[in-house]
Amino acid sequence: MSKFDLIIKNGLVILDSGEVKVDIAVKQGKIAAIGYDLGEANKIIDAEGLIVSPGMVDVHVHITDPGGVRADWEGYVTGTRSCAKGGVTTFVEMPLNQLPATVNADSIAKKYQAGKDKLHVDVASYGGLVPHNINGGIQELDQAGVAAYKCFMTTCGDPNIEGDFDKADDYTLYEGMKQIAKTGKILAIHAENGTIASGLAKAARARGETTLAQYVATRPVFTEVEAIRRAIYLAKITGCRIHICHVACPEGVEEVSKARAEGVDVTCETCLHYLYFVTDELDKIGMSAKCSPPIRDQAAKEGLWQQIFSGALLTVVSDHSPCSPGLKEKTDAFEAWGGISGVQNNVDIFFDEGVQKRGLSLKAFADLIAKKPAERFNLPTKGSIAIGKDADLVLIKPNSSYVLQAADLEYRNKFSPYVGRTINAQIAQTYLRGQLIYSLENGVVDKPLGEYIYR
Repeated sequence: MSKFDLIIKNGLVILDSGEVKVDIAVKQGKIAAIGYDLGEANKIIDAEGLIVSPGMVDVHVHITDPGGVRADWEGYVTGTRSCAKGGVTTFVEMPLNQLPATVNADSIAKKYQAGKDKLHVDVASYGGLVPHNINGGIQELDQAGVAAYKCFMTTCGDPNIEGDFDKADDYTLYEGMKQIAKTGKILAIHAENGTIASGLAKAARARGETTLAQYVATRPVFTEVEAIRRAIYLAKITGCRIHICHVACPEGVEEVSKARAEGVDVTCETCLHYLYFVTDELDKIGMSAKCSPPIRDQAAKEGLWQQIFSGALLTVVSDHSPCSPGLKEKTDAFEAWGGISGVQNNVDIFFDEGVQKRGLSLKAFADLIAKKPAERFNLPTKGSIAIGKDADLVLIKPNSSYVLQAADLEYRNKFSPYVGRTINAQIAQTYLRGQLIYSLENGVVDKPLGEYIYR
């Protein structure tokens, strides 16, 4: 038997069939054997007392590289270092907030160049669906290897910034869905009724309202559900496979479940922050907790946890959407940037909240963070601990309490609503294709080992 590159021994390993105390052998970046007494290896890691999970596949992450006027938001180096530290080994990058937005062959080439030799984890890309790229841009992005597409049904981007993203009007959504259907790839959708939300916000501001709780009230549940229904109906007409992003209410998940039962090819995700925070605490936390759709009340939070346990949700993502500090340092919630920095803490907090506090099975945990999103977004070498898969592994130290400090964050701008929270699990080690990229003792490995994934 040839010597393996790495053997991880004595850990509780989450396989597709469930967890088992077993050893894993790695050869040339792939999982080569699973069992006992596997032989010799150049390096042997004793994972006694640790959970060995597939690395997270986060299908909703924003990196601002190339950044233009947003160059100080989040680059590939800090963004992917955050992923390595947090146990995220692969992510699918959104087509905004880079400049230019990723909407055609030229802009995606600039993105790939911007990330060259900077990636600490593997990165696949979304292509955008916007009004000005339905005459060839979708096909160019397909040929350039995007994993999926993304659009907004509500206001996005800045019309004063050249090359920024733009919302898809109803015709763009319909025509784009027809074209994307021919590629066989998925259209991920930010589904909110922006017209109603904007009108409610205008009225609130006229009344002098400024708090985060008042901001949340201008984006009620029905503005999310109505847009989800509209997206599903167009998907049914066009045959486009769709995925609803960051669903913040159980009613939205229910719409997706009903459509799936009727044969529509639709899935949905929620975000960790919707499972963790509630509206009543937002103003105490501050603008770092502002996002869209907004963080809702306790009933919505508990309803989303029920949907987690029912299996209705595909995955739990970070929607990591950082910005520069000045955009959050506002006293008026309607003026603050809407986005949460969270990718570094998706795995440890979800493990603590889901597995340790609520009894979510380890298999369901791994399915939600890795297996199901990898399968849905056509990343066949990712998502599972199985022979032949990439050896993307995260070793989790359970019942290991720490308080998150701003200094712990690898982000370019070190703020997050999770700062100050006690988390009762830690990422002990992260491996990308069998190579150590992070350890609790020594931090993130300096050499970037990540690669772009082309589909």
